[in-house]
Amino acid sequence: MRYRWFLTLLLPGLLAAGAERQQLTNVNSRYTVEAVEVSGIQESTISKPLREDLQRIVGEKYDQGKLDSLIKRLRSEFPGRRVFPRVRRGDKPEQVKVTIVVARHTFEGNIAANKLLYHSKQGWTGDLGITFPDRGNNRFSFGILSNADDLLERYAGIRAGYERRSLGTDRVRLGFQFESYHNKWNPTTLRELGRSPEAPGIYRTRQNFEPTFTLLPARGLQFTVGTSFQRFQTQFPAARTEAANAVITTLRYDRQLEDSAANRHRLEAGYSLRAATRTLSSDFAYARHVWDLRYRLARGHNRLEDHVTAGVLTGRAPLFERFSLGNSTTLRGWNKFDVAPLGGNRTVHNELAYRYRIFRVFYDTGAVWNRGQKAAAKHSLGFGLFHHDFTVCIAFPIKDGRAEPVLMAGLTF
Repeated sequence: MRYRWFLTLLLPGLLAAGAERQQLTNVNSRYTVEAVEVSGIQESTISKPLREDLQRIVGEKYDQGKLDSLIKRLRSEFPGRRVFPRVRRGDKPEQVKVTIVVARHTFEGNIAANKLLYHSKQGWTGDLGITFPDRGNNRFSFGILSNADDLLERYAGIRAGYERRSLGTDRVRLGFQFESYHNKWNPTTLRELGRSPEAPGIYRTRQNFEPTFTLLPARGLQFTVGTSFQRFQTQFPAARTEAANAVITTLRYDRQLEDSAANRHRLEAGYSLRAATRTLSSDFAYARHVWDLRYRLARGHNRLEDHVTAGVLTGRAPLFERFSLGNSTTLRGWNKFDVAPLGGNRTVHNELAYRYRIFRVFYDTGAVWNRGQKAAAKHSLGFGLFHHDFTVCIAFPIKDGRAEPVLMAGLTF
């Protein structure tokens, strides 16, 4: 089953190529060319000399070398097209008809919006990804994005990835990820940085190269280890290039459980660590720990979900590693630049949600703070519609005074 997608892509091409080779092998110079035609394009788009040379072989003995030469000239006039011959029996004995097919290359990969989201306080986020057709065990991907949702910064740019889905066994995989972004900062964050000279500086560009190994030791269990080489150009207090090179590890567990025909349980848990060290020529030294636990209960059209996340950051880290709350998935209804414009090195968050068919209500609570400070929990309530990966919802922060609802709508994966 795991090779079905690959065989679906490969088998038609092999059969077609084999049929074409067999046709040409069975044709020899004793046959006379009865007719030549070109399909897939208007013959008027072919240059006049080439059209004339194609017709000159009519009435001559079949010559594979001459046909290959004509096909090569067609390919040069129509770059990016597939050009191949089809030879069939003619209307008269000892004669053949030649059809040269000029076909467009078809893209059999996957183009999808990984995230397309509008947030009434923080604007638009778009993430378009392209996954190319698998080539054996190799998978390539590419994406363009402008993301104002996940971090304190808006980062826009490109990413490219490669995954070797089997290294001797399907339980071991190799991956490479490259990212290059330009960064834009919220005015609230910039003002707060001016009051906090000890905070890390902002940066204009950021690049990341991330090689990883992934192990699948058992059903539902995934372990990833690798390194992240991040370079960014700081803007203040002086323009210079800094690095945050880290060892990264992630452990994930995902298991579907059923205690009866009616109830379905699903448990997801994970732990990730990013540890930057001077050994990797990093200008920063820190350790970033994140734990999360998600439990889902489904019964008929009813679904109940609880998701807990906690994080601890030690040492001196750049701004993209600091925790923030108040976006499309955490403390919905709050603006992250009002909660903590510089983020924090401690966080905890819980989401409790109930869904019936496409209708959903949720309650968020969480806090983000720095070590030595007192955590101040914040709360929000919301409701909306959720269908597959499309959502539209309104969330209200619970606080004294006037409540300003936040609208969120779009695709999230």
